[in-house]
Amino acid sequence: MKWTWRLRTRRISFGRPLVMGILNVTPDSFSDGGRFLDPGRAIEHGLRLAEEGADLIDVGGESTRPGARAVTAAEELRRVVPVVEGLAARGIVVSVDTSKEVVASEAVEAGAEIVNDVGGLGGEGMRHLVAASGAGAVVMHMQGTPQTMQHAPYYEDVVSDVVSFLGQRLAQAIEAGCDREALVVDPGIGFGKTVEHNLALCNRLESLSLLGRPILIGTSRKRFLGEITGVDDPARRDHSTAVSLALAAERGAAVLRTHNVALTREALAVALAIVSERASDLAPSVHIEPRTTTTAT
Repeated sequence: MKWTWRLRTRRISFGRPLVMGILNVTPDSFSDGGRFLDPGRAIEHGLRLAEEGADLIDVGGESTRPGARAVTAAEELRRVVPVVEGLAARGIVVSVDTSKEVVASEAVEAGAEIVNDVGGLGGEGMRHLVAASGAGAVVMHMQGTPQTMQHAPYYEDVVSDVVSFLGQRLAQAIEAGCDREALVVDPGIGFGKTVEHNLALCNRLESLSLLGRPILIGTSRKRFLGEITGVDDPARRDHSTAVSLALAAERGAAVLRTHNVALTREALAVALAIVSERASDLAPSVHIEPRTTTTAT
């Protein structure tokens, strides 16, 4: 299916899954914490991800791994804003990964096109910020908080429950003035889910298509992959990540969030070629153009 995703100043039309590169500017993220705390080094890595084929770069300044400690807004802003500004100035489409309204606001001012909120746009202020700025947004499901989400998560039916939750959050966002075409949904793999919950969501991902918006999937290097494969080191889970994302694309995922862009692009190319029964050139099927109208921040 061909999708349109309206962002703050641009519109993306895509007929194959977008690849979103992960750039964590944190000391404690589960697989790359501390590697890109220096803004210059972070910008350099973001540009490298773009060269490897990332369509978007997702910049996050607060770890959301299970049990992670919250950071102040001031600290998150110090980490995030220079990197967002530096990448946006170089023409990169930047997403900011935050649940704080003030961080989202400052990042948008610095050039971010997308707000990726692990809180699922649950805050009225965040919904109004997205609506007023015209930014794109990722609406994610999470049970609990990063500090509590892995304390015995429970669902009647994880797929139905997640679809219902995301449907409610989409409706709230649209009621607050968000453009429906600006919104993307994310089932929140690993956010308040057991291994079995994650597998069910990955296997039945097409169920989220009932929501009528593109599906973002983020399995990259996550613990459930390690539990399946026995690989303890998150940095060594890129191959299992690539398999999971290729299968997600076959099941309808429209945005693939990954640490290893090059490997994900390679796996995606093979998956698309097999599904379509022809060799696929990934580049021409994504068009990023200025929006005809923009909303002032």
